[in-house]
Amino acid sequence: MAVTSMSNSSIRDFQKQNTMATAFYCQYVVVAGGGGGSASDGGGGGAGGYRANVPGENSGGGASAEASILIKGVYTVTVGAGGAGGTPNIGGGIVGSNSVFDQIVSLGGGAGNRPGGVGGSGGGGGGTTAGGAGTSGQGFAGGNGSSVGGGGGGGASAVGVSSSGGGAGAGGAGVASSVTGSSVTRAGGGGGGADGSGQSGGAGGAGGGAPGLASGNRNNAASGTVNTGGGGGASGGLTGSFFGGSGGAGGSGVVIFSLPAKALATFSSGVTHSSALVGGNRVYTVTATSTTSETVTIS
Repeated sequence: MAVTSMSNSSIRDFQKQNTMATAFYCQYVVVAGGGGGSASDGGGGGAGGYRANVPGENSGGGASAEASILIKGVYTVTVGAGGAGGTPNIGGGIVGSNSVFDQIVSLGGGAGNRPGGVGGSGGGGGGTTAGGAGTSGQGFAGGNGSSVGGGGGGGASAVGVSSSGGGAGAGGAGVASSVTGSSVTRAGGGGGGADGSGQSGGAGGAGGGAPGLASGNRNNAASGTVNTGGGGGASGGLTGSFFGGSGGAGGSGVVIFSLPAKALATFSSGVTHSSALVGGNRVYTVTATSTTSETVTIS
């Protein structure tokens, strides 16, 4: 006998099941912009916050991969810029900008400063000040400064190294992901800068963190690597001078997501992106967004 009617509850159940059936499982890596390094023997910039749900990999701050998600519809996408490095007149760096993929928000890296700034990963402390705190599930704290140099910026997988008698601290290491088909490490902290007494600068953390400069170096420190969220390096101090060069800028962030190949992602005009087939999925890598209102439509 033909079915001629259906209860309201049955209709709602059918609509819910149909919606779920046409949504797509999505894996993502969302990295915010790194923090800027400090000028004049200050702390390195903290790495941008790192959030990921790729099975078998880690998110930032020592956390396991986040939960799987189903997506279909229109979503906000934003790639955070790196924070500017400190200048001789200002000193401290600037915090990085957030990266966003729908409701997934990674926080910009903390600035190298006196003390270090908080962020996705914390900035290193300059002088005898403490490093800034990282954010749970995104990154680690920056290292502490000392009388001989600044602490390293925190990384997504390790605390920034505190300054010691040997010089400034190194940046903390980032997290590796193979979501794009090959292993890439992102979100390393920037190295601290040394003071004017002959000490060495701190190494940049693996994953785009920039090294800090040794004492007596009048150059500007290096910037974190673009699209990694790496922290900027700090400049070195100068004997007999108040300031050395400027701190390095943080590296810009990135938004990466993977969908079944049958899914279609359409971006608004201000999104710079690329895509590649990896197994049965298409992986989209978003490297820049013109505004904070850019979108991607998944259908």
